[in-house]
Amino acid sequence: MTTSTNSLKEKDLYFVAVKGLLRKGDELLLTKDIFKDGWDIPGGRLKPHEFETPLADVLERKIREELGPEVQYMMGEAKVFFRHERTEPDAGHVRIFAVGFECQFLQGSIQLGEHHEQYDWVNVKAFDPKERFTGGWCKGLEEYVALVKQQDQSSESA
Repeated sequence: MTTSTNSLKEKDLYFVAVKGLLRKGDELLLTKDIFKDGWDIPGGRLKPHEFETPLADVLERKIREELGPEVQYMMGEAKVFFRHERTEPDAGHVRIFAVGFECQFLQGSIQLGEHHEQYDWVNVKAFDPKERFTGGWCKGLEEYVALVKQQDQSSESA
């Protein structure tokens, strides 16, 4: 007889989030939230009742909340994964696992929601995530920028 050592104490717990890497040509949309994390990528965590909700619908909800009802976009493939840690006033130390979907901005006026105070379109090929991000958000964006540059080089040599 074997003894199982797979107790919950040996597993890690994460919040799950979806992020929209919203692109307009070579530009990538960043938002600045009012919390101490500073700059952000549109999107956020799943709510408990959204466990079986398609991730596209969760991202749509977050885009509406953060960028307003007029923003239209086309959701593409998952391009990068984020693993970010931070301390939150109401939850203490949390870990967030997020899937970053590349999205094409189609049209609409951006109207920031209550948790964001600024937005900026940055050239994704010249952008250094370390200038505005830390931790897992920075690492994931560095991977995304490298992927964009690699795809760009591949298309130029083809």
